[in-house]
Amino acid sequence: MSETYRYPHGDRLLVAIDCIIFGYDETGLKVLLVKRHIEPGKGQWALMGGLLNAQETLDEAARRILIILTGMHDVYLEELKVFSEVDRDPVERTISVTYFALINIHNYEHQISTDYEARWFSISHLPELLFDHAHMITYAKNKLKYKAALHPIGFELLPEKFTLTQLRNLYDSIFETELDKGNFRRMILASGLLIQLWEKDKSASKKGAYFYQLDEKKYKEKFNSFLNLTPNSKTISWQ
Repeated sequence: MSETYRYPHGDRLLVAIDCIIFGYDETGLKVLLVKRHIEPGKGQWALMGGLLNAQETLDEAARRILIILTGMHDVYLEELKVFSEVDRDPVERTISVTYFALINIHNYEHQISTDYEARWFSISHLPELLFDHAHMITYAKNKLKYKAALHPIGFELLPEKFTLTQLRNLYDSIFETELDKGNFRRMILASGLLIQLWEKDKSASKKGAYFYQLDEKKYKEKFNSFLNLTPNSKTISWQ
């Protein structure tokens, strides 16, 4: 005989989606936050989120939230973790399913909705955050380190063309360390993921540095290949 559990009369369980949107520019790794306009926590900074609608999947809800805030389609989006602490929301019992997204800030800087007072913050200098959102971001940052060490997801944060120095600076920012320049160059070129362009970036020197772009076909083929960009075991520990 099968049994169905029913919550006591008057109780309900809400499911929320919270999106941790990472971006990158020349100043480093950032996260997109919005200003909360309702109580509790009115005026605090928070992750962009919302409740799951009855007729949508979790993935559909996450994509809907991203589109509302940024107008973004077809970006890197991955389910991260379920946060289910009983007292995480002081009003009602709410389970949060978190997602993290990776975007290039300059591609979307004119599309960010002003309705939510959205703002980019450095990952290392965050304001006081709503509820357990600081814990969510810390977890997502460590997961990003882990994923970036094994798979080429870092390219999702870069513009269409970039120099090897810009690419290394990105990974330095993700891992919060300085990677060896020579080893990084050899490893990333050996991956076969880059196409060298004849155009040069001469903003830093007269000689300039060649621009590269991602080989999209090889990127898709080799997405699950190991990069082994592991500065040390502590850097990519996320569990």
